[in-house]
Order: sequence, then C-alpha cells, then structure tokens
Amino acid sequence: MRIGDRLGTNLRNQTAIVTGAGRGIGAAIALAFAREGASLILCSRTLHEAEGVAGQARVIGASAVAHQVDVSDYRQVERMVTDAISRFGKVEILVNNAGIYGSIGPTWKNDPSEWAKTITVNLLGAMHCIRAVVPHMIEAGKGKIINIAGGGEGAFARFSAYACSKSALVRLNETLAEEVREYNIQVNAIAPGAVNTRLLDQVLAAGQEAGMQYEKAKKQKASGGVSPDKTAQLAVFLASESSMSLTGRLISAVWDDWQNLDAERLANSSLYRVRRIDGVRFLASKQEAASQ
Repeated sequence: MRIGDRLGTNLRNQTAIVTGAGRGIGAAIALAFAREGASLILCSRTLHEAEGVAGQARVIGASAVAHQVDVSDYRQVERMVTDAISRFGKVEILVNNAGIYGSIGPTWKNDPSEWAKTITVNLLGAMHCIRAVVPHMIEAGKGKIINIAGGGEGAFARFSAYACSKSALVRLNETLAEEVREYNIQVNAIAPGAVNTRLLDQVLAAGQEAGMQYEKAKKQKASGGVSPDKTAQLAVFLASESSMSLTGRLISAVWDDWQNLDAERLANSSLYRVRRIDGVRFLASKQEAASQ
C-alpha cells in the first residue's frame, strides 16, 4: 500500500512541542501543525521570534504558547514541559528541531569549547527534550517524536561538529525507536535538504573559512533553496495517525518520494536508516536495491 493511499493528517486534540520554532523549518512545522488543529508549545532562544510564530498560529485558530528555552539547559526544558502538561494535560508530539552549526573551519582549528557546544545543543538538547517528554508519552500510551537531521551522511568538510552531532542524532533516533516501541511511541527523523535558514547566513558570514560550502551557500541563497514546507508536510504525516507504527526511519523531504513509497518497504528497508543523502549516490543505491 502506498503511503499516499492512507494519508490523513488531522492533528486535532493533539499537543505538540516544537523546538527552534522561531523561524525557518521550525516555524513552518509549527504553522503546518496549527493548520491541522494541534495545540502548540513553541520554544526558541529568542522569545520574540517564538511569540511571533505563536501569534500566527493563533490567527489560524490554534492554541499556542511561546517559551524562551535553550535546549542545552535541561532545567529550562523541564520547565517548558511542566508548563505544557499544566496547560494541556498531555504532550503527544515532540519535534526536535533546534540546532546550530557552531564551529566552522578545519577541525584542528576549531575552538574545542565551541565544538562541544554544537554537540550540546544539537544532540544533548534533543536528549533533554526526550528525557522530559517520554515519561508523559508512556503514561498516555502513545507518542510521536520527530528529529530534524541535517547535512546528509559522509564528509561535511569544515563543519565537523555539526556533521557529528546530526549523524549521532540519527543513531539516537534509531536507538530510541527500539527502546520505546513497546509503549506505542514512534520515533522518526527527517533530512530537510538545503533550506535557506539562519544556518545558511552563518555560512555566508564565515566566508572562505567555510571552504567549498561558501560557494554552495551563495548559490543556494540566490536560488531560494528548498522550501521548508517540504519538511513541514512530512512532519505532519509523521506526527499523525496516518504514519501508524512507522518508526526508526530517516526520510529525506527532498529525495524520497515518500507519499508514493510502499509503506511496508519504507518500514523495513535499510535505505531509510543511517545512510548518505546526496541525490546521486542515494538514487543509485535505490536503483541497485530495486534490481536485486
């Protein structure tokens, strides 16, 4: 059965936490959830940005609350989740989107504390949210966790901290999926593609220190990049009952024609686990797998 054949994405009466929701991909996901009827807890390190997106969500008709949260601080995450439970009584959906590029440049020139900060925000920050939310999902008997990956797999020269943190996040995604499977909690990751976000602006500001990524960033900026709505559409599906028991998968919002994939193959194929996403070698791998 094709995924598109069972696609129904209503999130009414669901409560979702979206981190890094003040702009870019996080904002697109939050507003897509709002259009599907979800109640929202939105966080960002910059409060006025999260409040702006929460305001847009309320115009759509959703309940939305903004929090200023640095996900690398567990106490701040815990307070946000406590407030969510107090307001809505439950949290069924968690989107771990908050992330930074951190150190840019050759690895041996990176400041170790800045390198470690990237791991702390991108990986430990997601773990903090998982630790705070999962017990409530277990109590409710259901949950959906969506982790936003990035950078594909393989070498990402001059962005080693980011590359390592996001690769580790995907491995965490697969591991957690198995740990919570028995509790009816599904965990999946999305590779969003080259979206024009604040991270792109950081690459442009880094200039030649970003190496070949600098020229790519200039072209991406000029072209407009990949629409964050592609990620938002996939996130709505993974947050909804339409995704059923699908778990432990890494799905590309750009390269995977996920709506036309066979649901059973998506659930079982190793192609949708840790692997490279680059639009060339991945497609060749798919074709090779299909011919076997």
